[in-house]
Amino acid sequence: MSAKGLLSLSQIYRKFIWTGLALMAVLLAGTIGYRIISRGNSTLIDCLYMTLTTITTIGFGEIVDLSDTATGRIFTMFLALCGIGIITYTLSNLTAFIVEGSLNEAFLRRKMEKLIRKLSDHFIVCGIDGVGHYIINELYETKRLHVIVDTSRQNIEKFLHDYHEDFFIVGDATDNDTLLEAGIMNASGLFAVTGDDNNNLVISITAKQLNPSVKVIACCYDLKNMDKIKKAGADAVISPTFIGGLRMASEMIRPAVVSFLDIMLRDKKKNLRIEEIAVPDSYSGQPLSVKKKKKYPDTLLLAVKIKNEWIFNPSRQHVFTPGTTLIMMTTPEDREAIERQLR
Repeated sequence: MSAKGLLSLSQIYRKFIWTGLALMAVLLAGTIGYRIISRGNSTLIDCLYMTLTTITTIGFGEIVDLSDTATGRIFTMFLALCGIGIITYTLSNLTAFIVEGSLNEAFLRRKMEKLIRKLSDHFIVCGIDGVGHYIINELYETKRLHVIVDTSRQNIEKFLHDYHEDFFIVGDATDNDTLLEAGIMNASGLFAVTGDDNNNLVISITAKQLNPSVKVIACCYDLKNMDKIKKAGADAVISPTFIGGLRMASEMIRPAVVSFLDIMLRDKKKNLRIEEIAVPDSYSGQPLSVKKKKKYPDTLLLAVKIKNEWIFNPSRQHVFTPGTTLIMMTTPEDREAIERQLR
C-alpha cells in the first residue's frame, strides 16, 4: 500500500464520526419530519421506525399514513435518497478498511506511535533512499535508537526485512505533525537526507522551530545550497559529491588507510567504530585508570578533547577536567558499558 493510501487511526475515527453524525442528522430530521407530517398523531417511536425502514429499504409498511399527503411522499423520497446514500458510503468504507487491511494498518500505526512516544535521546532519519540507507545501517549496527520517516511505505518495507526492530513513520517530514509523531521533542538528533535540497532545507527549519536544541545534520546535493541550509538551522551540511571526491582521492594516495577503515566498518565480529563519549563533570580531577583499560580490551583511547583543545594518545595519568570528551576506537557493547559506568 502506498503512503497516500495509509490512514492513521485518528483519520479513520474522523471519517466514521462525520458519517455517524450525518446518519444521526438524517434519523433526527426524519423523525421530526414524520411527526410534523402526521400532525402529532404518530408517536416519536413510530416516526423513528418509519425513518429507519425508509433509509434501510426494509419498507414493511407505512406506520405514518402518507396516503393523503403529497408532501409526505416527497419528504420520504428525499429522506430515502439521503439515508441510503450515507449508509452505502459507510458500508463501502468499512468494507474497504477490512478488505484492504487499512484498519489493521491503523492499529499497527497507533501501536508504533505509542512506542515512539516512550523514546528519548533517539535519532530521526528523514529519507531512506541513497544516503539515508547507510545512515540507518550505521545506527542499527552501533545499536542506537532511531526512527525512520519516509513518504513511501514501499521504501520502508524494504528495510523491515533486515531491520525489523526499527521504528518507522510513513509521512512527510516537512510537516510539523510528522516530526512531532517521530518524537522530535525528545530526540537527540535529526538527519535531513531526502533526495531534494529544498525538502532538506524545510525539514531543518521545521525541526529547529519545534526543538531548537536538537542537532540537525542535512544532506546537500548542490553546493550552492549549503549556505541556505545552514542558515535554515542545520548544524552541519554534508555534500555526498564532495565526500565522494575525497574518498576517491584517498583511495589513490592512501589506500592502506582506506582499506583499514573499510575493514573496520564491515567486520561483523568486532564491529569496531571510532566513537566519542562525553565525560560528566563529576569525574573532574580523576585520572585515567589502568583498570578501565583492562576492563575493555576491545577499546583503544585515541584522544581526549577538552573544549577546543585536543590531546592525542593521553597518558594514564591524564586528569579529567570539565567539558572532556573521549575519542576512542571501540565496539558498540563496550561503548554502552562505558557510558553506563560514566553515568
